[in-house]
Amino acid sequence: MAVGIGRRHFISALGGMAAAWPVAVRAQGERTRRIGVLVPLAVDDPEFKARLAAFQQGLQELGWVEGRNIHFDIRTSAGNLADALRYAAELVALAPDVILTSGSAGLGPVLQTTHTVPIVFAIVPDPVGEGFVNSLSRPGGNATGFMMFEYNLAGKWLELLKEIAPNVTHAAVFRDTTIAAGIGQFAIVQSVAPAVGVDVSPINMRDAVEIERDVAAFAGSGGGGLILTASALSAVHRDLIIALAARYKLPAVYPEHLFVAGGGLISYGPDFVDQFRRAAGYVDHILKGAKPADLPVQAPTKYELVVNLKTAKALRLTIPPTVLARADQVIE
Repeated sequence: MAVGIGRRHFISALGGMAAAWPVAVRAQGERTRRIGVLVPLAVDDPEFKARLAAFQQGLQELGWVEGRNIHFDIRTSAGNLADALRYAAELVALAPDVILTSGSAGLGPVLQTTHTVPIVFAIVPDPVGEGFVNSLSRPGGNATGFMMFEYNLAGKWLELLKEIAPNVTHAAVFRDTTIAAGIGQFAIVQSVAPAVGVDVSPINMRDAVEIERDVAAFAGSGGGGLILTASALSAVHRDLIIALAARYKLPAVYPEHLFVAGGGLISYGPDFVDQFRRAAGYVDHILKGAKPADLPVQAPTKYELVVNLKTAKALRLTIPPTVLARADQVIE
């Protein structure tokens, strides 16, 4: 099995998975099916490993085992569009039976490369609005999967920020301007801002230097808080953003629990690892003859509120009892 990172550097093993098996008809006559994977995270990102493990476990429970009847070709682009396009072309050239991808930063390049290879996606914010599928109930093309959440969730992040930090008067919103979802999430936060009484401004996540500079400038005005919208770049810059929030004593709201486990203050959003586990079911259907066009795009069914009281204490914040009562997990 090969894993793509950086500028065409490949590693041959990941997380204890078996080394590459020849994609051929086995002696016992069972045809090995080929699954391409393109994820816009770094290969050493713990979240990438957790998502991939959940996907593989889901397949194993359905009878698909690497080295026996399936083979994985895995590429990771770390949020780099040029790499994603190159790796998408590489995967399509390998003639996979199905490709698993995630986020707009993964799905977009794959769909630019092929309209025939079946695609299962996870964590895509607005698959209809971005033109990836015709509708949620009848995708109509060669891609289907699991949407990240509806855009209106972004408004709840600002409401939550004001609820846990009433003194916040303006919020900086991290966004990825290279994808429609980044612009869409920021637009929703803006629409809610007048009712909440918080001014909002964007911080673009182009690179680490720009992020550090813009957060430092924002923090100097006082009364600020942070909101991190969901994207591949959010994951790529996860540790940096959490560290900057701590350094400048800024309360911050994140889109998933992973950020809070890593020291962030509070998160509200769906379980993205679970989407990869569920994606295994769609891959199973396709390998057994189903067409993506006939499999409806599914929305999250559960949202999690996670609070880190250690971080709250460091920020000298008292989390309201009403928030703690709603929390699915509290880290003490």
